[in-house]
Amino acid sequence: MPTTLKTGRGIYAIASAAPIARAAGSVVLTLGLERGDGIEKFALRCRIAAGLIGNVDSDSPEKLIEQLAPWLEREFEQTREAALKSIRTERHLLEISFDETIRGPF
Repeated sequence: MPTTLKTGRGIYAIASAAPIARAAGSVVLTLGLERGDGIEKFALRCRIAAGLIGNVDSDSPEKLIEQLAPWLEREFEQTREAALKSIRTERHLLEISFDETIRGPF
């Protein structure tokens, strides 16, 4: 069962949209979010410093999504707007980086 976010815009399903990538001491997770009625879909990337993941299985997108979901739900409006703007105007996915300075949900 996919993880869901309860937002002011409705319920969104969140799932991994690509295999996990590894780059320079971090894990890159591409997420796809889709509104429950299918009217809106968007994607974004989360770059997570390996040191923040701790004992979470970094090969399991589902475990990482479980960690990210509460933060994404809380920051949904700003994240959604930034992701849509990035896709529309910059023609690439928004990438949010979590590291020692910006820990996010970790």
